[in-house]
Amino acid sequence: MFAKLRRPVIFTLIAALLVAVGYWNIRPESFMERQTVAEAESAVDFYAINASTQQYQEDGQLHYEMTAEKLEHLKASDVTLVSKPDLQLYRGTPYPWHIQSARGEVAPEGKEVELIDDVRIARTDAKGRPTVITSSRMTVFPDKEYAQTRQAVRIEAANGVTTAKGMKAYMNDGRINLLSNVRGQHEVR
Repeated sequence: MFAKLRRPVIFTLIAALLVAVGYWNIRPESFMERQTVAEAESAVDFYAINASTQQYQEDGQLHYEMTAEKLEHLKASDVTLVSKPDLQLYRGTPYPWHIQSARGEVAPEGKEVELIDDVRIARTDAKGRPTVITSSRMTVFPDKEYAQTRQAVRIEAANGVTTAKGMKAYMNDGRINLLSNVRGQHEVR
């Protein structure tokens, strides 16, 4: 008789255990908790429309001017989401680097800015020669006046066009290192 009851009792215990485990993992409250955590991580604690800011150097010369359509600060991560950032990086000179993109993400304390979609960096030198760098994504380190990307870049200068995969740009001295697959078409003057 025990042999006949043993199998149904084991199956009943297994079924009861599965129901208990299922309820513990899939109870409706657990979905609400996950949703609340996700909402908290993406919660905006302040925002600004048509934002504009300027920063000056210690000697009083303009360091940069920045405008954006919208800024949204995420409380949990301390990241600021920026719509259409537009930065004029003067560095105390009359020839600024003009940096634009469709959107951006500013890391805590502004140490790193990730520019996303339609990234454009332009500058005209003292002789009136333009340089335009375009890419789909770029990371800018404003304090170091440095930008880098692993994406494809296109550099249009007065004497030709250069394309590459990846770039490191040192904006303080105008030096650009191209990382790989460099192609150029240049006009000799």
